[in-house]
Amino acid sequence: MSTTATEQTPAGRGRAQRGSGKDSARGREEQSSAAQQAERVPPRLKERYRAEIAPALREEFGYANVMQIPGLVKITVNMGVGEAARDAKLIEGAVKDLGIITGQKPAVARAKKSIAQFKLRAGMPIGAHVTLRGDRMWEFLDRLLTLALPRIRDFRGLSDRQFDGRGNYTFGLTEQLMFHEINPDQVDRQRGMDVTVVTTATTDNEGRALLRRLGFPFREN
Repeated sequence: MSTTATEQTPAGRGRAQRGSGKDSARGREEQSSAAQQAERVPPRLKERYRAEIAPALREEFGYANVMQIPGLVKITVNMGVGEAARDAKLIEGAVKDLGIITGQKPAVARAKKSIAQFKLRAGMPIGAHVTLRGDRMWEFLDRLLTLALPRIRDFRGLSDRQFDGRGNYTFGLTEQLMFHEINPDQVDRQRGMDVTVVTTATTDNEGRALLRRLGFPFREN
C-alpha cells in the first residue's frame, strides 16, 4: 500500500525532526551573534575623534576634503628581549606580558644574522611585537593615555620631538607595570617597550596636532 502525501514513515519523521532541530539551533546562534554585535559599544576615543577632533582639525588646517584630515592607521608595540639570546625562556615572559597588555597574540621577532661577539645565532628569538588596528587600536590607545601614562612615577610628559618627519610618532616606556592589566606578583623582570603611532598626516605639525587633541601629554618646552 502506497503512502499518501500527508503520511510519513518513521525514518522520514526522524529526518524532519533533526532538520528542524538544526534550523532552530542555527537560528539561535544567529540571534546570539546579532545581539552581541548590537551590544558592542564603539571605542569612546574613536567616537570622540569622529565627533570632535576631526572637525577641529579640518577647521585648524583648512582642509578642503575630509579625506585630508589626519587619522590613525595602526599602533605597533615592540618589546626587545636581548637577554633571550642567553636564556630562551625569557621570551615567554615577554610574549605573555605583551599579550596581556594589548589583548592580541604577539609575534616573536628572530635574529636575521649571526653575531659571534653577542653569542647570537640567526633564528634565535630576540623580541616580540604586536600591530594593532581598528577598534583594538583605539581601545589600547585610550587605556594608554588615561590609565597607564598617569601611573608613571614623576611623569612630566612625552617629548614632542620624536616624530619621523611624516607625522608618525615613536616613544619608549621603561616598564610594563604601568599597565593595570599586569599583576606585579607575576612579573619575572622589568621590560621596556617602544610604541609607534602611525598616522595619515603628511607633516609633523599635522601629526602633533592630531595626537595632542587625542590626549597625548606632550611636555611644554
